[in-house]
Amino acid sequence: MLFDDPVFASRLLTLLTLSFHIIYATIGVGVPLFIMIAHWLGIKKNDYHYIMMAKRWARGYLVTVAVGVVTGTIIGLQLSLLWPNFMELAGNIIALPLFMEVFAFFFEAIFLGIYSYTWDRFDQRKHFLLLIPVAIGAGCSALFITIVNAFMNAPQGFDLIDGQLVNANPLLAMFTAAMPTKVSHVLATAYMTAAFMLAAIAAYQLIKGSNHAYHKKALHMTMKIGLVFSIAAAIIGDFSGKYLAEYQPEKLAAAEWHFETEEGAPLLMYGILDENQEVKYAIKIPFALSILAHGNPTSEVIGLDQFPEEETPPLITHYFFDLMVTIGVFMVGLALVYWLGVKLSWSFVKANWFRWLIVLGGPLSFLAIEAGWWMAEVGRQPWILRGIMTVEQAATSSDYVGLMFILFAALYLLLGIGTIVVLRRIFKNNPVESELKRYETKQGGEMK
Repeated sequence: MLFDDPVFASRLLTLLTLSFHIIYATIGVGVPLFIMIAHWLGIKKNDYHYIMMAKRWARGYLVTVAVGVVTGTIIGLQLSLLWPNFMELAGNIIALPLFMEVFAFFFEAIFLGIYSYTWDRFDQRKHFLLLIPVAIGAGCSALFITIVNAFMNAPQGFDLIDGQLVNANPLLAMFTAAMPTKVSHVLATAYMTAAFMLAAIAAYQLIKGSNHAYHKKALHMTMKIGLVFSIAAAIIGDFSGKYLAEYQPEKLAAAEWHFETEEGAPLLMYGILDENQEVKYAIKIPFALSILAHGNPTSEVIGLDQFPEEETPPLITHYFFDLMVTIGVFMVGLALVYWLGVKLSWSFVKANWFRWLIVLGGPLSFLAIEAGWWMAEVGRQPWILRGIMTVEQAATSSDYVGLMFILFAALYLLLGIGTIVVLRRIFKNNPVESELKRYETKQGGEMK
């Protein structure tokens, strides 16, 4: 099918590109906040360990930004190559947020470059100020690109006449019903994932035998902030469920295998479907779907029986939802136990087995991000622009998409391996202990 069906090949290539890019995009949105917080703590506490965190995290961040630029450019290219009919129909509307996203990135990149190459030219307070536009630019990049996705889920701001979008109002199209929950959830989960990624790195260094205070401080800071943003992500996720119930009930019904409209609907976790579409082995939580959808345990939740079969999203979205929720609950619990353990002096939070759970939390958080986007995009099927244009109508008819898939897959493999090699070389050849030792020697004393 990869070489015989351009629609299928276009879907697969878009899935591959978005799944690879979202790793770098999440780092690109989340890490600047932590660089800024670490730098601020270093100034506030007069503790160079935090300044060093900001310095080293910024080095690694530069590498991921460089690769993210490549993958982001590829997405823009593939929008035109793989989905030309969609771009012809909606390009004049989504052009504004796409342009603003590029502007936000350049705004971030300029100040990031200045920050990275002026460590010895400003005092720390003035140097810290350069991070504010970096964090704002990163957040605005996520805002504007997510606005495009929100428009695809809840299109508005135009008139549809003879199959054409006319009388376009780009500002109205940007502020759709899907925008608030989508943007806030993307930002919260990016900050959460960045926190647990950095915590995983610190925990791994402690497991390896480094007992340096630098790693302990990094772990403590990132786990506390990770707890805040993981709770925020869960709360916003609840609002997202209510948005879906109101504006995209078919997506919620497919994700929950909710086949029949009913009151007091239960929420299903896990399970399998048999050949008769009967759910087996699922964990059923009474009334929970009604609460998620409407905040009322007895409210009616629309099922898939209200939609024609050709407009029913793929039921595999149920597993994406389960994966996202399971990992999210695990990370909230892990961060909460760590925070309580530190407060109450529980010794096991310093044990290697617990630190291995924190290390595991890093890649699991990225997997939750992937699952969330898979649910969002697959759950919109068969539409590329909900209610207006299907994926099949939007796709290219080129016979070369299968070849493009192979070439881009090879490129992503190369970029992924290259990222790991470069980051490993940067940090392995210059461990933090050595860098701090050089600073201590230069200052003529030992740091706390």
